[in-house]
Amino acid sequence: MRIGLLGTGPWAKVAHAPALHEHEELDFAGVWGRRPEAAGELAGAYGIRAYDDVDALLADVDAVAVALPPQVQGELAARAARAGCHLLLDKPLALTVEQGREVVAAAERSQVASVVFFTTRFQPEAEAWIFEQERAGGWFTARAEWLGSVFTADDNPFAASPWRQEKGALWDVGPHALSVLLPVLGDVRQVQAAAHGPGDTVHLVLNHTGGASSTLTLSLTAPPAAAGAHVELRGSAGVTSLPEARQPAVPSLVRAADALLTAARTGRPHPCDAAFALRVTEILGEAEELLSGAR
Repeated sequence: MRIGLLGTGPWAKVAHAPALHEHEELDFAGVWGRRPEAAGELAGAYGIRAYDDVDALLADVDAVAVALPPQVQGELAARAARAGCHLLLDKPLALTVEQGREVVAAAERSQVASVVFFTTRFQPEAEAWIFEQERAGGWFTARAEWLGSVFTADDNPFAASPWRQEKGALWDVGPHALSVLLPVLGDVRQVQAAAHGPGDTVHLVLNHTGGASSTLTLSLTAPPAAAGAHVELRGSAGVTSLPEARQPAVPSLVRAADALLTAARTGRPHPCDAAFALRVTEILGEAEELLSGAR
């Protein structure tokens, strides 16, 4: 499968480009970026073509990987789907429900496969744990803490990201927490409460269709010594916690590309497809409304 990369920022350099280059079943064919000089530099590092015209890239490939801010990803992902390209996307899918729906609709109309890279879902230990807890069932409550230090650690390459500065932890690490909780506890029936904490920290209380409740604490402004991710489930099977991530981003993204290839070949949607990512976007939008005092 010929695949192109849209985006040239830090995440494209450290994760997407190496993963696409390493994958044995992908032909990493080209790069497009909003800054042509950056696209040229990244393409030169891998001996591939830098495209000035995004539509020219879409016409030359079977799939695209997108490493762009979510407000840009939404429009270009829908455009790529309309061009017949399979989609390897990042979270969040988009920053508005409307834009997310456009991506899903375009993918469905063109019958292209989509996989959204919720990092934890493509780590082997976490994937196995989520499957086991989904099968066990009987969960009463869950607690998820996703604490990053993007805005407090020195020289973090993502701290200057305008969308992270505007949207904060809710939209950056919130998708990770939801990607773990939803397959185990069921869809969110209602965002029952949302409150601000220090910095961009937010606290959410969710009610799930499976009958359980969950609490989420999300932050990008945690002290570096306090940063980390933890998910704990309590129910009839006892108490269990999400295993610590051991696999780096690049091999996890290679596994996401494997999932895209499988979905494209079989026509069977992956659990982390654009439709799932849209549901995550809808939940985040509901929480954002509560936090803004709109309801």
